[in-house]
Amino acid sequence: MVNQNLEVVFSKKDAMKFISHLDLLRLFQRAIRRAGLPIAYTCGFSPRPKISFKRALKLGVESDNEEVSFFINGWVKPEDFKVKFQQQLPEGIIINTVRII
Repeated sequence: MVNQNLEVVFSKKDAMKFISHLDLLRLFQRAIRRAGLPIAYTCGFSPRPKISFKRALKLGVESDNEEVSFFINGWVKPEDFKVKFQQQLPEGIIINTVRII
């Protein structure tokens, strides 16, 4: 099986600026699950989705250029990933770009 690493650049605006870093991580995990995307999981006693933020954003701060990496089992076109993922995200979180690393 082919594994893929996708880098997503997103914006965090309006009311979403009041979501903490850990809540944002949980929000992304749920959105990936609801979108039906084949996310890779860590090995171990309690597997977690492999999602890696470049840096944590402070609470109450808006941003236009936040980066997060998703490790995918299988192959997904970046355009398909963007469309499916964006449909599951709340208003205020906007996916700007998705690219293969």
